[in-house]
Amino acid sequence: MFPSRSKPHGILIAAPRSGSGKTMVTLGLLRALRRRGLAVQPFKCGPDYIDPAFHEAACGRPSYNLDSWAMRKETALALLNEADGADFIVAEALMGLFDGIATPSHWGNGASADIAVLAGLPVVLVLDISGQSQTAAAVARGFAGLRPGVDIAGVILNRAGSPRHERLARAGFDEIGMRVFGAIPRNRAIMLPERHLGLVQAGEIAGLSACLDALADVAETHIDIEALLEIAPSPPALSREGRGSLPAATSSPLPSWERDRVRGALPPPGQRIALARDAAFSFVYPHILKGWRDAGAEILPFSPLADEAPPASADVAWLPGGYPELHAGRLASAANFIAGMRSFAETRPVHGECGGYMVLGDGLLDAKGARHAMLGLLRLETSFAARKLHLGYRRAELLAPCALGERGGMISGHEFHYSTVLAEEGEKLLTPVNADGEPVPAHGLCRGNVTGSFLHVIDWWSPDLASSP
Repeated sequence: MFPSRSKPHGILIAAPRSGSGKTMVTLGLLRALRRRGLAVQPFKCGPDYIDPAFHEAACGRPSYNLDSWAMRKETALALLNEADGADFIVAEALMGLFDGIATPSHWGNGASADIAVLAGLPVVLVLDISGQSQTAAAVARGFAGLRPGVDIAGVILNRAGSPRHERLARAGFDEIGMRVFGAIPRNRAIMLPERHLGLVQAGEIAGLSACLDALADVAETHIDIEALLEIAPSPPALSREGRGSLPAATSSPLPSWERDRVRGALPPPGQRIALARDAAFSFVYPHILKGWRDAGAEILPFSPLADEAPPASADVAWLPGGYPELHAGRLASAANFIAGMRSFAETRPVHGECGGYMVLGDGLLDAKGARHAMLGLLRLETSFAARKLHLGYRRAELLAPCALGERGGMISGHEFHYSTVLAEEGEKLLTPVNADGEPVPAHGLCRGNVTGSFLHVIDWWSPDLASSP
C-alpha cells in the first residue's frame, strides 16, 4: 500500500493531440488507484466541463480545472493545495501538451505544460500508435526536448494492433532510452459516447460505474501502475510562486476593491444561491462552486427539467450552461419553472451563462428549426438550426453591476457554443477581448435584475495582471 502523505505526489497525463486516449487512461488510473484504497486528487487542465465530472465519478473526489491563461496563479495554486491529505495527484491535460494560445497571460498561455511546471508533475504521454510503430519514439523524443522544466517521464502506448505491433513500438523507445509504462490494445468496446461539445455527460451514461470498472481493469492489466506511483518520489513543494521556471505573478498591490477577492475565483453572488442543475444545466466549474461554499454561501439546486422553480428562500438565481437545445421543448412547457423564474426576477438578481443565457431569452430554435419560447426575460433569440462555432478565451470588463461583480470589474473565461444569435437587443453587459487582446463585439445583456452572456467565467481578473507581462 502506498503510504498516505500530507502533500501528495503525482503525474500529469498528456498526449500529442486530442483523441489519443488520455481521458480513458486517466479514468482507468483514477478508478484503479481508488480500488487500492488511495485518496486520489484529480485535476483537469484548461476550460473543460465534461471530464471533471467523470474524474469525480471514477475516484470519489472533486476534480478542479487549472488554467494558466484564464486563472490567476494564486487561484491555481490554491486549487493545487486542495490535494493536501491525498495520496496521489492525477491531472489530465487538454488537447496536446504544449497547445495554448499565441499571446501568453501574466504566467502562461493556457498550455497544460504550464501546469506541469507549476505543480512539479512529471508528464506521462499517451501515444496513439495506430498507423505507426517505432516512429512513436521520435514523437516522444521531440516532446522531451521542447521545453526546459517539463519532465517527460515516459509513455503509455495506446491502440496497439497486435503483440507484434507493441514489440516494434517498444523497440523504438528502447533505442532512445525512454520508459514505456504500458501498452493498451485497440478496443472499441470501452469508448465513451461523444457529442459536439465532447463526451456525453457523466450523469447521462447508464452503467457508468461498470464502465469505469472496465477501464480500471484495462489499466491494471496493461499499465505498470506501481511504476507510475514511484516516478514522482518528492511531493510538490507548492508556494505562492509554485515550482519550476514560470514567471512570477505581479507584485503590484491589488486595488482596494479587489483585496478581499484573492482567495476565490468568483465572489458568491448572494448568500443563498438558487442553482439550476440537471441535464440541461450542468456546466458549472467545480472551483467556482467551491469558492462560493468556502465564502459561506449556500447553494440550493433546482431542476428546470423537473418543472421546479428557484427556491423562494434564495436571494439570487443562476442558470449555468449545458444543453438546453436538447431539451428546449420540455423547458418551454415547464410552466412552474417559467412562472417561478419570472416572479423571482421581479425582485432578485438572475444570471445566465451560455445555455442559461439562451433560456433567459425570448426564444430558441432547435437543430430542426422549431422555435421554442423561453423565459422572455431578455431580448435574445438564438438558433441551432444554423450552427456556428464560437470558441476562445475571453477577458471582459463589466458594463453594469451584476451577479459577476461591480461595474468596471474584470473577469476572464471562455466561449464555447454552436448557436447563432438572431437578435440580441438591449443594454450590453460586457466589453470582451479575445486571447490576443483584440476587441470582441460587446455582448451579453442586462435588463432590470436579469443579466446573462455567453461567457463561462473562470476567474476574476485584476487590471494590474491584465497589463503585466
